[in-house]
Amino acid sequence: MSAHRIVFANEKGGTGKSTTAIHVAIALAYQGAKVAAVDLDQRQRTLYRYLENRAETERKRAIRLPGARFAVFDGPDTDDLDDLCEEIAEGQDFLIIDTPGRDDPYALHAATGADTLVTPMNDSFVDFDLIGQVEGETFKVRKLSFYAEAIWEARKQRARATIEQQRRELDWVVVRNRLQYVEARNMRRIEQALKELSQRVGFRVASGLSERVIYRELFPSGLTLLDKGQLGDLGTSHLVARQELRGLLAALKLPALAAAPRQAALALQ
Repeated sequence: MSAHRIVFANEKGGTGKSTTAIHVAIALAYQGAKVAAVDLDQRQRTLYRYLENRAETERKRAIRLPGARFAVFDGPDTDDLDDLCEEIAEGQDFLIIDTPGRDDPYALHAATGADTLVTPMNDSFVDFDLIGQVEGETFKVRKLSFYAEAIWEARKQRARATIEQQRRELDWVVVRNRLQYVEARNMRRIEQALKELSQRVGFRVASGLSERVIYRELFPSGLTLLDKGQLGDLGTSHLVARQELRGLLAALKLPALAAAPRQAALALQ
């Protein structure tokens, strides 16, 4: 069986996409999974730089940390992207793909080829507009966005391929980040709009990661909140953040977690 592809995609920046991607990748590695990662953002390379920093920390501290085989895509076409993904994912359990926060043909290609598509979004109608448009007075969903229509078509094609070619179905999960900073009435409106749209398009909704300074502080070292032995004493907010990650992983319903839930839980304690 080929590596399970988890694609983190959102055409908007600032949604915590790369932070979520790196923590999911490292969490899977802590559970003993073999993980590969491809960064499609040739300019910012956030995921790639994070893992590069992690490797440097290992060298400086003479330690071994769970991690991922990683690369950045800079090829000329989607065939090159497919070749890179196939090469780096060989013998791996999971392939993590982080995409740019903009309209990008490679990002859409990766998204439509995902086994699990994760779309992080902030709880605002500015972010919601990526997947659907709402009426200004009632906040009822008026129509799908171009992005949601593209994923919907990809899911229908994959559903046929699942039977004909024994491919996995595309599981789309919209992840709501930074929930506690949102005004309650607005949160309820977004929750209702997401529920309405999910029934049309077939995505699932999960709670994600809160906005925390610690995520930005850990980037230069490449460490994550799971690297307890390297972080010193953790405050209550950091323990809560790990609980958020544990909840997100459970919500993604990835194959390895379903196969070994007890081991998965122990790895994230």
